[in-house]
Amino acid sequence: MSVLRAYRGLLSNGPLVRLLGGEFVSSVGDWLYLVALLIVVYQVSADPLLLGIVGAARILPYVLLSIPAGIVADRFERRLVLLVTDIARGVIMLAMAWLVATDGPLPAIVTLAVLATCFSCFFGPTIGAYLPSLVRDETELGPANSAWSTLDNLAFVIGPAIAGLLIATSGLTLAFLLNAISFGLVAVVLWRLPSETPGEGDAAERPAVERASAAAGPSPSSALRRSALPLAGLALVDTVAGFVFGGLGVLTVILAVDQLGADEASTGFLNAAVGVGGVLGALSSGAFVVRPGLRGPLIVGALGLAAGVAGLGLTRSLAPALVAIAIASAGSLLTEVVSTTIFQRIIPDAVRGRALGTIATISTLAYAAGSLVLPVAAGAIGITPVLVASAALVALGIPLAAVLIGTGGEGRASPTASAAAVRVARLPVFAGVPEAKLSSAFSRAEELAVPAGTAVVRQGDPADRFYVILDGSFAVDRAELPSAPPARLRTMGPDEVFGEIGLLTGAPRSATVTALTPARLLALGASDFLDLVASAADVGPRLLALHRGAATG
Repeated sequence: MSVLRAYRGLLSNGPLVRLLGGEFVSSVGDWLYLVALLIVVYQVSADPLLLGIVGAARILPYVLLSIPAGIVADRFERRLVLLVTDIARGVIMLAMAWLVATDGPLPAIVTLAVLATCFSCFFGPTIGAYLPSLVRDETELGPANSAWSTLDNLAFVIGPAIAGLLIATSGLTLAFLLNAISFGLVAVVLWRLPSETPGEGDAAERPAVERASAAAGPSPSSALRRSALPLAGLALVDTVAGFVFGGLGVLTVILAVDQLGADEASTGFLNAAVGVGGVLGALSSGAFVVRPGLRGPLIVGALGLAAGVAGLGLTRSLAPALVAIAIASAGSLLTEVVSTTIFQRIIPDAVRGRALGTIATISTLAYAAGSLVLPVAAGAIGITPVLVASAALVALGIPLAAVLIGTGGEGRASPTASAAAVRVARLPVFAGVPEAKLSSAFSRAEELAVPAGTAVVRQGDPADRFYVILDGSFAVDRAELPSAPPARLRTMGPDEVFGEIGLLTGAPRSATVTALTPARLLALGASDFLDLVASAADVGPRLLALHRGAATG
């Protein structure tokens, strides 16, 4: 798929475009708030130590709350969780604006800032788990992540500049008020967005069906265990990149003064180059994430990050340093967008929130560790050895992570599996499931040639497979009592399915299915079937409702 075609398709997705636009405005508002907050703290206290404590206090909630936030994101409707967090932060911003305007006590302002950060902890895992539900198929995942990252980095570039102009002309209070308004805007957008779990069928019957589907699906712990190795790889990506970039954010001051021989003002130029590089990296990621294979782009991003960090350690003048840090930032953003897309392809929706929360906790700790360790190491052995070693860590660590990730996020399928997925995608029961998901699942399906008279499933046996009829006809018979002869319930033909009820409910087979003619079936294993059901919230209820009153296994 071409990049332009992918983005044209993305622009036609109204709910996703509205979400991205609203969150861009909110990100700009966040930068207004962050700049204003630091100025307020320093103006009132004139204490650099307190400034550092406030910065650390804003990180600590992410360590403590990211995992609980992920659990919340998986247990409650994500759109409503986002709505609550945005409304709460908007109210907090209004309270902070009032305190600033009335010269309120600094401890109250800092307390509200930490409280706002606590709500922000719930935003990250929830938006990361909710966004995939707005894409219409898997091909939009990568472009959506690229667009999200591009807008976020544009906010990083323009937000502080707007903050400086507003604060210089209108005072600090306006920055807090505008951030509150931005949260209100996003709340309006979220209110009008669709739920991630649209229901179908009779409203009275739907809750019971959904509960049965959820109970029969893979448990969160088993889903996480199946994804443990690629999840470890993704966590390694975030750990290495977070550690290096955390240290780099602090080392810019030492770089500007000690190594480049410039003044402290050059720190601002270096940070601006980080923002510009981030935008370029996010934009360039659009050319990579439309590909089915993403391990290569992940390594390209890692090498860009490593080259930029190494070049930064070896240069002695400002202009090359600006180029190097921009390259490092671009590589970091490419790595981030690609790893996010791989994550969304690999991790089942049912556990996506808590997986994000776990990774967020690890990456936050890594970022804080880098912020502490790398400057101390630079003071002990010099900044050049520290940056070169950091580059080597990236160049070795992220390719190792790509090995752990494996091929789970590659999105490839054999021609046979693709043809089967196209056919299965036409079935009403799988309406709305991305073709890429079906291709991935049915790449592991087995095609069976069934002679006439063969019983494929028998009443009372354990359920182990799901079947799609390709050719031939089958009889469905059920005996109400062990001693009674079986009664014919119905016959089935091509493009009908059976075997779903036992897998979804955990019950034994409820009927015997026998081939009336020579036939062909696609047989999908239990775990692959349940993963497929988990990829779209309404498939399980639809399958359970399909043969209500005429069970087929």
